[in-house]
Amino acid sequence: MAKLEITLVRSLIGRNESQRATVNTLGLRKINQTVVHNDNAAIRGMVNKVSHMVSVKEIQE
Repeated sequence: MAKLEITLVRSLIGRNESQRATVNTLGLRKINQTVVHNDNAAIRGMVNKVSHMVSVKEIQE
């Protein structure tokens, strides 16, 4: 199963509340923080919502 490495690259300052909540739900708190999640539809949907603020790399296991 593939995993996604998600990194916050843009600030949350000036973003609307739903985007902030999505980033927090992904587990990201600070710029350049990276988290790893399983690749599923829910995570992909969250990443698509804040794609302008995060970078995503697919990891094979």
